Amino acid sequence: MSVREGSLEAPKRHPLDWQNPEFYDKDSLYTELERVFDICHGCRRCVSLCDSFPTLFDLVDESDTFEVDGVDKNDYMNVVDQCFLCDLCAQTKCPYLPPHEWAIDFPHLMLRAKAYKFEQGDTKWRDRLITSTDPIFDTISTPGIATIANAAAKSPALRKFGEKTVGIHAKAPLPNFESKALVKRLPEDIPAGTDVVACDSTTGKVAIYITCYGDHNEPQVVEDLIAVLKHNGVSIKILQDAKCCGMPKLELGDLPKVARLKDANLPIFLQAIEAGYDIIAPIPSCVLMYKQELPLMFPNDKNIDTVKQHFFDPFQYLMLRQKTGLVNTEFKHKIGKVAYHVACHQRVQNFGKKTKEFLELIPETQVTTIERCSGHDGTYAVKTETYEKAMKIVRPVVRRVMESEPDTFGSDCPMAGRLIAHGLDDANATPQHPLSMVRQAYGI
Repeated sequence: MSVREGSLEAPKRHPLDWQNPEFYDKDSLYTELERVFDICHGCRRCVSLCDSFPTLFDLVDESDTFEVDGVDKNDYMNVVDQCFLCDLCAQTKCPYLPPHEWAIDFPHLMLRAKAYKFEQGDTKWRDRLITSTDPIFDTISTPGIATIANAAAKSPALRKFGEKTVGIHAKAPLPNFESKALVKRLPEDIPAGTDVVACDSTTGKVAIYITCYGDHNEPQVVEDLIAVLKHNGVSIKILQDAKCCGMPKLELGDLPKVARLKDANLPIFLQAIEAGYDIIAPIPSCVLMYKQELPLMFPNDKNIDTVKQHFFDPFQYLMLRQKTGLVNTEFKHKIGKVAYHVACHQRVQNFGKKTKEFLELIPETQVTTIERCSGHDGTYAVKTETYEKAMKIVRPVVRRVMESEPDTFGSDCPMAGRLIAHGLDDANATPQHPLSMVRQAYGI
């Protein structure tokens, strides 16, 4: 029987069977790794996405057989370690996703391997530490400690010491820490100032899930989101006591911790939804967790499905309201030429280029869209062993930004924006989040 390349049917991700004991069985895992690696070796169309594929293909090309059967299985995890779960291979390149008979889901296979490694205790203490965002960020974001941490991040001597002792690359750009978490500075409820108007797909009331990063590192993005929503007649609630979305622990393979974080957040989200609120998070990865990863981890959880239906990316939400004439399109200022990087975890949600569409509502705005991975990818760009690889991945993005000669540049992912700026090697290069661009254009 002939095997077709690709499928006429829409791809469909299968649920992640992570609670099945076979999920962690070494023989079963390595058999599946060999099967998928052999298909990837015969295809090779994902070679430019990340270092997982060049690592795999080099292992094959340097083997005695020039095939996957010649690769030492002890080297399989070298491929796994380079995957940062951007999902681009599955969502933009691979022709063999289900319902294709080969049923390839490379990111979820890598996640399975990471979960196996975590269960075996084969993870570095550094990685366990830097993915524990709630306790670490809460500790750093206190008066005095935040000042010391920010100063240490700028000290070449201390950064070199940190590289040797902790494994954080001395040149990697690190986020700034606020001395007081944003959630402690904002009122819980922020009225719209006008009558709230619902439409078919949105309620006109938004509960903002600030996220670890918005709370501790770049509160300006959240403040800009609040200003833009309020300017567009949206009533706002700030979700209190919400925990990390779980993406850092997902990337580590600590799936039980992801489940515990989900259990902590669901009651908070459901209470807001029951009160008539939709939910928005300013970080694409956090949106992706509740729109894709958690629904695939818990396919039979009706509460997860309820949250999924009410969870939005900021610009996805705004463009839904724009369709029904509920967005203010009176802008006071121009923003000119924009180099806009589409974050991977936003791109793979498959709702279109809503950020670009909204920016183009601003008169005389020219948007250059860059659809390549930035290479930051959570903790990948800060670790000693992968920093240089991240900089190689971001290089084409940096080149596109430079070629477009923009008036401003940025990404929906603040971490991606920071790494792009770092790659520009220009002390004056400052990324601007699209929400900040919109607020500036509104003059609010």
